[in-house]
Amino acid sequence: MRRAIVVVALLAAVAMAADNTPPEGFTALFNGKDLTGWGSRDGKPASAQQVAEWKVEGGIIKYTGKSSHLWTTKSYKDFVLMVEWRFEKAGDSGIYVRGAEKCQANIWDNKLGSGEVYGYRTDAKMPEEVRKAATPTKKADKPIGEWNAFVITVKGDRMTVELNGEKVIDNLQMVGCPPEGPIALQNHGNPLDFKNICIKELKSE
Repeated sequence: MRRAIVVVALLAAVAMAADNTPPEGFTALFNGKDLTGWGSRDGKPASAQQVAEWKVEGGIIKYTGKSSHLWTTKSYKDFVLMVEWRFEKAGDSGIYVRGAEKCQANIWDNKLGSGEVYGYRTDAKMPEEVRKAATPTKKADKPIGEWNAFVITVKGDRMTVELNGEKVIDNLQMVGCPPEGPIALQNHGNPLDFKNICIKELKSE
C-alpha cells in the first residue's frame, strides 16, 4: 500500500511541475531541448540521422518511426525510471533496460496492456512463474492520443512496472538480465512521443 502511495505521489509531482523538470531525488535524462545524453548503443552521441528522426519539438521527443533505437550514453544498474509516452495512432515500442532487448517494458496497443515484458512472457524455457510475472495484471493504458506514465523500478534481477499509477508488473525475475547497461527508447517503426524522462539511481545490494 505504501509503495502505491509513493508512486502516485511521484506522478502527481511530475504532473504539477513544468515538463521535463524532474521531481526531488531524480535526474532528468531528457532536457526538453535536444538529445544530449542520448545516442547509439556504444555510447556515442546522437548522430545527425538520429537527431532528424528523433525530433525534439516543444519539449517532446517526437519519434518519426524511422532510424534505430535511441540509447542513453550512460549505463545504469539499479534505478527508478519515470517516462511519459503517447501514441498518435496504434503502435508498438518499448523501454529497454540494462542494454538488453529481452529486458524490455513493452509499449503497445494490445489487449494485454503495456508494461508486458515480451522476452520473458514468450520464452518457453522460462519457469511458469516468471512468464506469469511478465504478463500485465491489468490493462492500464489510456486511450490513443493521451499521455501515459511509466514508473519502472529495476533492482538486482527484479523489475516492477507501474503504468498510470497501477502496478502491472510486480517483481518480475529477469533471469539472465545483465547487471548493468544503457536504457533505450525502442524503434518499432511507428511514430511515438516521449517526455518527462528522469531517473533515480539506487544503491546496489
